[in-house]
Amino acid sequence: MKKEKTLFKELCGQFFYRNKLLFGLAAFSAFFSGFGGLILSWLLKQLIDTASGVPGAKSFATDLILFGGFLILMVISFMLDYITRPAFIRRAMTQYKNKAFEKLMDKGISTFRDESTATYLSALTNDATSIEANYLSKLLSIFNMSVMFFGSITLMIVYSPLLTAIAVGVTLLPLIASIITGKRIVGAEKTVSDRNKNFTAVLTDCLGGFSVVKSFKAEKEIFKMFAAENKELEGSKFSRERIRTIVGMIGAMASMLAQSGVFIAGTALILSGSDITTGTVMMFVNLMNFMIQPMASLPGLLAGRKASLGLVQKLADALSQNNESTGTEEVTAVNDEITLENVSFGYDNEKEILHGISAKFDAGKAYAIVGASGSGKSTLLNLLMASNTNYNGNICVDGKNLKNIKAESLYECISVIQQNVFVFNSSIRDNVTMFRDFPKTELDKAIEHAHLDELIKKRGEDTLCGENGCGLSGGEKQRISIARSLLKKSSVLLADEATAALDARTAWQVSNDILDLDGITRIVVTHSLEEGLLKRYDGILVLKEGRVEEFGTFDELMDANGYFRALYTVSQ
Repeated sequence: MKKEKTLFKELCGQFFYRNKLLFGLAAFSAFFSGFGGLILSWLLKQLIDTASGVPGAKSFATDLILFGGFLILMVISFMLDYITRPAFIRRAMTQYKNKAFEKLMDKGISTFRDESTATYLSALTNDATSIEANYLSKLLSIFNMSVMFFGSITLMIVYSPLLTAIAVGVTLLPLIASIITGKRIVGAEKTVSDRNKNFTAVLTDCLGGFSVVKSFKAEKEIFKMFAAENKELEGSKFSRERIRTIVGMIGAMASMLAQSGVFIAGTALILSGSDITTGTVMMFVNLMNFMIQPMASLPGLLAGRKASLGLVQKLADALSQNNESTGTEEVTAVNDEITLENVSFGYDNEKEILHGISAKFDAGKAYAIVGASGSGKSTLLNLLMASNTNYNGNICVDGKNLKNIKAESLYECISVIQQNVFVFNSSIRDNVTMFRDFPKTELDKAIEHAHLDELIKKRGEDTLCGENGCGLSGGEKQRISIARSLLKKSSVLLADEATAALDARTAWQVSNDILDLDGITRIVVTHSLEEGLLKRYDGILVLKEGRVEEFGTFDELMDANGYFRALYTVSQ
């Protein structure tokens, strides 16, 4: 609970981090704007007193000078609001989402795998929009309306109402002005919608490729890509907010001019000898407007603020969940062996999937893990990647217990190739390098060894791969994954049914490519039992119902005439 509260405060703090000056200026503008209506009412009263010949009243020229000074101050206030409000909101939302995404990249693979990406998609899109509209924007409105409400009550104690007949007519002009100028918002909204679409696509890429990002330690590079698209989105919303501010300014100015025009005209009539004495009444009508509007709006504003903070808390709760290993030991490479000693594991306490697994994988050799569906092959591979540490027994890397190894250190030396390789909607080169810089010689070598050179010669390394690699074949995506591992110089390559979705010819080629790699420990979960490939493995681990049934080379297992031979025979 303490961690969630701390993270909640940290997220909320992003709204005002290096943003207090803009907020202060925007708040000052909101306060002054609230006082503006009250000051206007007072000025109108002075004009009426002048027109009525009240003893001690200022001259009409003095009233006009005061009124002109008031208009100048209001223009300055509106300009200050135009400059500071959109800038405050832009920086607040940019920093809030960047901090949330940065915290998201700190989560472990196992934690993220057990969560729904929709939680974060919603938090960083729809929820963020709601927070912006109902918390940040309305926060300034609460200041404005609080001043209007309490100030109106104070003035009403002094002045009594006489007439309210023209209140509706006074509001027509600002209403028409808002309708006319509001059409400009349509185009701005469309631009924001388009940017939001691009932002969501990038965010989907980043979340969908989370395991790849973590295993290749590309958090900083992916964060830069995310932050760039986030900046574009917030920039378009910044422009939209400026237009909204202009629309609001025009409406407010039109309202003030309409009311002041009525009062000035009335005063002029009184000075000309008319019997009209409606100044005090009109001032009260203004005060009534300033009192009724906050009364109608403040409950909703406060409720929206509370709901928005609830959304921040919801995101903080999700981000605070992290089961990543907290070990302190480091491994730079696997030089000797990976061992499993009596390892048992289940995703819940009621059903155990792996039962007493013991095995040894020597560095630099190739191993296959085979077995019927549901025998625990993928689960075993996930444990080697430290995706879950709630197992019994020991898994050791060069004699170091896996639970004691730093997750980042483990990701440095182990790479994973999964059945569905995640590919970002970027160039082939960016997908191989994971948006990092590498010497051209190293990049070319990795591409050549992964047999990607033909694709690049034909289409170019700057060719966009499409969303989730829709522009590439399954084999091409698998080769990109192999090239990533080679470029990263991983000492261990884990492949989980990497060829399951490929046609037979492509599957054989990709499997052969993996077996051709030198100096890398390869542990491959495979459903394909082809003699030509199986004979190339240094060892085959055979699982049956979560237990090690057999272990040996292809020839040794076939000579044993046991479970493996039965699996192989059925597959032919």
